[in-house]
Amino acid sequence: MSDSETIKSKNEAPQRGDTNQGQRAFNFAQPLQTFQWTKNAQAGAHVELNFGRDAGAAKIKEASTAGTRNYVFAHFMVGNTYFALQPYTIDDWLADIKLAASQDIDGFVLNVGAEDWQRQRSADCFAASKRLPDSTNFKFFFSFDMTSILGNSTGDVQLFRNYMSANYQSPRMFKHPRNGNIVVSTFSGESSTFGQGSTENGWAYLKSELNKIFPIYFIPSFFINPARYPGISAMDGAFNWNGGWPIQLKAGMSRSEIENAQLDSDLKHLQYLTGGRTFMAAVSPWFFTHYGPDTWNKNWIYRGDDWLFVKRWQQLISMRDRIDMVQIISWNDYGESHYIGPIKGAQPNSQAWVDGYPHTAWLYLNRYFTKAFQTGTYPAITKDQIFMWARPHPKNSTSADAVPRPTNWQLTDDTAWMVVFATAEASIEAYTTDDTKVTFSVKAGMTKLSFPLKADGGMKASMIRNYRVVAECNPIAYRFESRPGVYNFNACVAMSP
Repeated sequence: MSDSETIKSKNEAPQRGDTNQGQRAFNFAQPLQTFQWTKNAQAGAHVELNFGRDAGAAKIKEASTAGTRNYVFAHFMVGNTYFALQPYTIDDWLADIKLAASQDIDGFVLNVGAEDWQRQRSADCFAASKRLPDSTNFKFFFSFDMTSILGNSTGDVQLFRNYMSANYQSPRMFKHPRNGNIVVSTFSGESSTFGQGSTENGWAYLKSELNKIFPIYFIPSFFINPARYPGISAMDGAFNWNGGWPIQLKAGMSRSEIENAQLDSDLKHLQYLTGGRTFMAAVSPWFFTHYGPDTWNKNWIYRGDDWLFVKRWQQLISMRDRIDMVQIISWNDYGESHYIGPIKGAQPNSQAWVDGYPHTAWLYLNRYFTKAFQTGTYPAITKDQIFMWARPHPKNSTSADAVPRPTNWQLTDDTAWMVVFATAEASIEAYTTDDTKVTFSVKAGMTKLSFPLKADGGMKASMIRNYRVVAECNPIAYRFESRPGVYNFNACVAMSP
């Protein structure tokens, strides 16, 4: 990506994945054995096993530092807690914090913009955290959204001072274990100078000002060539925002390129983070945004097929000796369809493609990989469980929607994606209609499965062992609608009880 590439304002466009459209390549660090299941299976069904994983706790052989403690945070859009539109109270903060903590997430990265009301909502967050028991070790740090916040003059530093002064004494602020400094991040900021004539001098000035309140550990997401990192002395690390999506894919590429999308942009960031600087990686389950030219004019997808969320996690776990932190994108960014938390608060006019499409099953699936990244050991699988997700309608369907199909809609497949946790060998029966059963055999451990969808059908899967159903995922409200009211490339995500 060239340094001259620009990023649209958060106020113009709350969807951020369009930044850094440079080349991406990613070979999942642990290529998994795959094969096409044919016996008793509908054409197009696919199974991918994790050989060598059993139901017990499995050590991560790839990681040379399996004993170290790594961290997992979720990106939280404070802008989606706007009280005047839809009340989001201290009780709501507390419920979300407790839910995230129950799934072993270490904390929230609080994305804040220029509006003063966001500081008030952030205060609600810290007020809620005071009601947590001491045993809940949940933390926060701020990500300043520089597509919203001005960073042109020395006076623009005051917003940062306000946030730091109000919160630096809270025991819930995340301090980097390397030196005990409070972590501060950004979204963008590569053009901010704070009146100092250059990006390098500007952020050095801001850091020195914040250090007067409390020393900070600065891990920004700058959309620049990582080769510039050594020259930006204020950086204690870097966050690769776009590292979790195959954003290089375009319609018209070969099926091989599309299905084997590579995501190795992390490696270039790591190459230039010399001197022990921190690297924070991104993981995200999905991406779809659908704003027309009369609003934010953001309408595209990134391919989230091929169990992207799971495969990305597996790659990061295999690299955990080089990655200090992972940031999940996101907890509640509804406009980009990658939320893993409950749908609540003030949506950014995304109701048309978000309402009725819960994603919290991804949150529960995420826990398995979070623990492995944090500790270096995959947790034992002690419960038979099925996770499943699919889009709302065939990609070729037509709609009277005033906003056209999203750019790159051709990249996705009309497929249901499944992840199975099995305590022992079992059979999986998957349906999109009553007469389209697909049967798989799975071993103990985790298995990734998929099967083709049929227009106006649904999705259902059962795990059978010894002639008994031991787990069933049946989202009865889901329908693969042949005549959708709007173009919706979001996902319906479900799980067995």
